[in-house]
Amino acid sequence: MIIQLPSFVHRALLAVMLVGSFGCNKNSAPAPPVPSPPPVVVSTTFQNPLLPSGPDPYVAQKDGYYYYMHTLNNQLRIWKTKNMSGLSLAPSTVVWTPPANGAASGNLWAPELFFLDGKWYIYYTAGPTGTNLGLQRTWVLENASADPTTGTWVDKGRIYNPTADFWAIDGTVLEQNGNRYFLWSGHDGLNGIQRIYISQMSNPWTLTGPRVELTSPQYAWENVGPPYVNEGPEIIKHDNQTFLVYSASFCASDSYALGLLTASSTADPLMPSSWTKSAQPVFSQNPAARAYATGHNSFFKSKDGKEDWIIYHANSNPGEGCVERRNPRMQKFTWNSDGTPNFGVPVPINTDIIKPSGE
Repeated sequence: MIIQLPSFVHRALLAVMLVGSFGCNKNSAPAPPVPSPPPVVVSTTFQNPLLPSGPDPYVAQKDGYYYYMHTLNNQLRIWKTKNMSGLSLAPSTVVWTPPANGAASGNLWAPELFFLDGKWYIYYTAGPTGTNLGLQRTWVLENASADPTTGTWVDKGRIYNPTADFWAIDGTVLEQNGNRYFLWSGHDGLNGIQRIYISQMSNPWTLTGPRVELTSPQYAWENVGPPYVNEGPEIIKHDNQTFLVYSASFCASDSYALGLLTASSTADPLMPSSWTKSAQPVFSQNPAARAYATGHNSFFKSKDGKEDWIIYHANSNPGEGCVERRNPRMQKFTWNSDGTPNFGVPVPINTDIIKPSGE
């Protein structure tokens, strides 16, 4: 007996048979595999320069962050980063724009950032707007915020020694024997030779007591100019010693270099006899590395605290002068057997350097 199926049932059975026949076809191509994402490659190196421009670089560290500043002339800006090797990718914030007129309206130089007595302070050089640099002085800003890129910066005015109020630039801070001291580069009121002075601080914006000269250009490598210069004092401590690293010779010369004063970490820093001056520069130009006019440095620790690093500016070609062509560079340094720093020689630009440990 032949059973006549309705047409719609016939069509459904035919569809099932066709699907089954395709499913059993061993010659059909398998579905292509889903490609795996490429592995994430984390670089272990960086290259100098860190930024295209950045005279007078300075780094402060707090709560796992680095805060970086350099000379911008018309504003103060802070870069914030967890990794110094990634400075070029770090966000930055303009924290101070000077007034249009007045004694600190232009030529903003060499800002330095310190966390003192629970507040942030920026010490910077400025003078009237224009090309007359003879009125340059050092100024102070204060911020009570935990993060210096936030909050309000309050102008605390000029920081100076009332017994000798002369041209003054490149201020920095030394803490020793429970006291706090301010160091800067200035004139003696008689000529334009730049010397490094120290005074005790009664608070972060006030100097008290005498102004004492610690060093002036003495050796031939300090007297490339004119002007003849000792400037940019920076402090670093190690093995019960305090080191004052400074920049010597005119910043526009390729011979700009770093010198060194050494004192005991318990000595009175106001006594010139406490300090011993090195007869040779401790860091200077390296034409093979395209490093000219090497100077105005600061120091920082690697992220894990195991390494010491120097950051400094240099020109990439000879004769580029004391302008914005100066760019920031950094490299690890070690310590000599007598406890003094060994900065080595400037490493070549555009070559791979191992990142600071912990990054």
